[in-house]
Amino acid sequence: MSTYSVSPFTTAVVSSMRRLYPELLADQSFDNTGLLLEAPFISSRPRNRNTVLLTVDLTRAVAEEAIENKHSVVVAYHPIIFRSLKHITSNDPQQLSMTLLLAHGISVYCPHTAVDTVPGGMADWLCDVVTGKLEDPEPKAHNAEFVASETEVTTSESNSEAPSKPSTRPTTPSAGGHNNDEDPFTTPRAKAKMKLARPDHTRRKYSKPGFPVPTDIFHPDVISHRRTVISPSPEYLIDAANQLTGSEKYTTSNTGAGRLIKFDKPQPLTLLITRIAHAIGLPKGFAVAIPQGANLEEVTVSSVATCPGSGGSIVRGTKADLIFTGELSHHEALGVIERGGCVITLFHSNSERGYLWNILRDRLEKEVEKDWKKVRGKESGKKGLSEEVKEMLKDESVEVVISERDRDPYGIVVLDETAVEGQKINGNADGVAPSIEPPQG
Repeated sequence: MSTYSVSPFTTAVVSSMRRLYPELLADQSFDNTGLLLEAPFISSRPRNRNTVLLTVDLTRAVAEEAIENKHSVVVAYHPIIFRSLKHITSNDPQQLSMTLLLAHGISVYCPHTAVDTVPGGMADWLCDVVTGKLEDPEPKAHNAEFVASETEVTTSESNSEAPSKPSTRPTTPSAGGHNNDEDPFTTPRAKAKMKLARPDHTRRKYSKPGFPVPTDIFHPDVISHRRTVISPSPEYLIDAANQLTGSEKYTTSNTGAGRLIKFDKPQPLTLLITRIAHAIGLPKGFAVAIPQGANLEEVTVSSVATCPGSGGSIVRGTKADLIFTGELSHHEALGVIERGGCVITLFHSNSERGYLWNILRDRLEKEVEKDWKKVRGKESGKKGLSEEVKEMLKDESVEVVISERDRDPYGIVVLDETAVEGQKINGNADGVAPSIEPPQG
């Protein structure tokens, strides 16, 4: 048996995550963050690779993916354990996934709202989707009036087409190895043209999973704006996080739940829809709510409130013109449009998933590379190490990958206007329903 209770590589990953996203800054009122599944390190067992698997949700499919690829750690944004466990049983699908991961020496770290609150975290990423990245060198401010261009998404019912530059980005992962060009939910980025009119499919299709990967024609300019935190983290937790990380980067002005954007000049809602569409890979559509009687093309926005996931509790008190989040309840959305505001929702986890690819993967890999080098230098000099541990410490490799099986539970069914097929029901005078004929044409 090894003298380690957990793999040294897992230790490097956990310490890296805690520096990047201090657990102290998670919402302590409900959240459960940290190393939630600590697999024992047994040196006599074949070791896993020095790799981390990123996912939003740790489903059974993702757990199997981690086992098949021999990852050492799963970083699952949403906690696999939210409430206290009274027993562990394979009858519970999530608990079965956990036991299988433990059996294969795979640990699970869950950061959740710690990722939301930090500067440069998920809430800021949603702002960047709308406004452009603030930290870009010499950003070009965009204050021009909205002018429809070849890349703008319109509400026209015409059959007009607009050119779309082929993407050089990695292909969006999808379950089962399907080609995303066949996905009716995602506009094929490999084709030369993008059809913006209503699809003329002759059958119903269900969208395949994918990551919100920006297109190459995503608008690069920064819209001039000011950005503030909606619900700042408590000062004592900010002080503790700064002490933990040996920095002064966390303040009440940049750390906390949700963000409020105030544009220097009102922006057309259609422009913001276009920016969001390109930032998440041009899906066939996402939910937009505007005040009853309003015209989408005429709506302008001076302020935007953002929050990843279920943003209702965070943005409820704001009077922003636009609420941009993962999901809102029916009555929350009604409340926004009744006061004259608008809502854009992307599905819960699709407001979070793009951050893994766009930000977290590279950020974590760089941090783990530095930490793993330190761990190897510190541990290699210890006496009494087994040959298996010595061999592991010689391995300099580090890789962070994103799950190809993670997906939001919801997809989109793209419908056509074909007739509903069914059996004729003959009516009679005894109250039986009259005959129902299938629609013609």
